[in-house]
Amino acid sequence: MGMNHAFLAELEHESANTRRVLALVPADKADYQPHPKSFTLGKLAVHVAEMHGWVAATVKETELDFAKFEYKPEPFTTADELTARLDRFVDEGKAALLATNDEELGVGWTLRNGDHVMFTMPRAQVLRSMVFNHVVHHRAQLTVYLRLLDIPIPGLYGPSADEQ
Repeated sequence: MGMNHAFLAELEHESANTRRVLALVPADKADYQPHPKSFTLGKLAVHVAEMHGWVAATVKETELDFAKFEYKPEPFTTADELTARLDRFVDEGKAALLATNDEELGVGWTLRNGDHVMFTMPRAQVLRSMVFNHVVHHRAQLTVYLRLLDIPIPGLYGPSADEQ
């Protein structure tokens, strides 16, 4: 099995978990912020959904230059909008992964801000660390926000305290 198929299986598994969490995000609580230095619930939820777009971007491109990229997160009004956005990015990621191979996943990918290079590493390593692990990190933050809002949390890697 090529790395692309391993990443595809992981994308399918993790995006299903992410979808279950995003479906619980109450749009009327989008301004909720557990700490002044924290994202708001709405910004974090959008970030988690949109990060899935990084799969296709990582596979198709060889760099991201913040100096040439102006990120404007799309607001949402319902959890259904968030999950639809997630689904669109997951579909794009699946297509990109199916169209690539181990050699292309070994190509260097660079994150920069103009002349300042933050890192260059193989695409496969970017997918693992900067995409998949990063999504899991922010999804975990999102479950804490939901817990603080007293919203039952689904089990993601086994039953949650709310499902026992």
